Amino acid sequence: MESVTHCLYWFFSVLSILSILIPAIRNSYWTFRVFDYPRFQKFIILLILIFAWFFIFENPNVYEYIILSVEAVCAAYLFYIIIPYTDFGKTMIDKAAPDPEEKVLDILVCNVYQHNRNYYKLIDLVKKENPSVLFFLETDEEWKKSLEAVTKDYEYRIEVPLDNTYGLLFYSHFPVKNYEINYLIDDDIPSIVADLEYNDQIVRLFGIHPTPPVPQENPESTERDAEILLVGEKAEEFGKPAIVFGDLNDVAWSRTTKLFLKSSGMLDPRRGRGMFNTFHAKYWFLRWPLDHFFVSPHFRLVDMKVMDSVDSDHFPIWISLVIRNEDKEDQFDISEEEEAEVEEKIEKGMEKGDAN
Repeated sequence: MESVTHCLYWFFSVLSILSILIPAIRNSYWTFRVFDYPRFQKFIILLILIFAWFFIFENPNVYEYIILSVEAVCAAYLFYIIIPYTDFGKTMIDKAAPDPEEKVLDILVCNVYQHNRNYYKLIDLVKKENPSVLFFLETDEEWKKSLEAVTKDYEYRIEVPLDNTYGLLFYSHFPVKNYEINYLIDDDIPSIVADLEYNDQIVRLFGIHPTPPVPQENPESTERDAEILLVGEKAEEFGKPAIVFGDLNDVAWSRTTKLFLKSSGMLDPRRGRGMFNTFHAKYWFLRWPLDHFFVSPHFRLVDMKVMDSVDSDHFPIWISLVIRNEDKEDQFDISEEEEAEVEEKIEKGMEKGDAN
């Protein structure tokens, strides 16, 4: 019995360590990139294994001490990755209270899960909160028609309903001065750009939903990475208040997201506040942040929260912002090597995609 317990311990230990080392390999294939997601879960598993070690091995040999040491190093590494997305991390964007007469820019993003037909839960949420901007993903024609009960009250709209799980619906109470519907990488994956008039300023909004690196969607992350980084470049080139949001199918701590922050000059309001996990809504033990808001340094945070389930596989996520003076203090610097990597990733994604 003891030998079986030891074998099982070694099996799970080696598996856990490999799951931490594999994401370090810069390969875009899904079998490598899928391990980017569950960093917190792997951290918890390692803590359990470290705790169990003291009860399983009564007279440990040198190899058993080595596996404990490796587990401890891996746990420390994961803690280092995770800590910025807790209350112990440093914030990238300051909080501010709106002035008495100031309107806040509040945005609700929700991947509705196209096959979810419980429209009423999202309708009730919009009625209750009345956000100034709505952005819904995985929306087909049925979702568009069903949501008209609340979207009819929004004067400005960009509607791209599709039945391929990449439809987009955008609604705003604030005037939309200009907008574009783009197909940046793939000719069936839309994204939007909207110039919003907010408190006498133009705010450029980028709404995206790139493909995830999973076998049934796209076996590589090449196109996803390229679209995220390309939108980041466009936000940086704009040079004025801008927000990138949507279901990015990537986690906040991935290399691509870090390259995006460095190359775009955008800020992540999650940092120093929490993970704000939005996926998977059905499984509490398999949750990570896939839906994001990234903001330019012109903004201050009023509030950010994950909303109650609307029977999708994603939770809706909400942010409230105000514009203040531009504060670049917390922007990440980018090296020449990283700039070259960004351009290479964009070029590879555009070559692999069919939109150009």
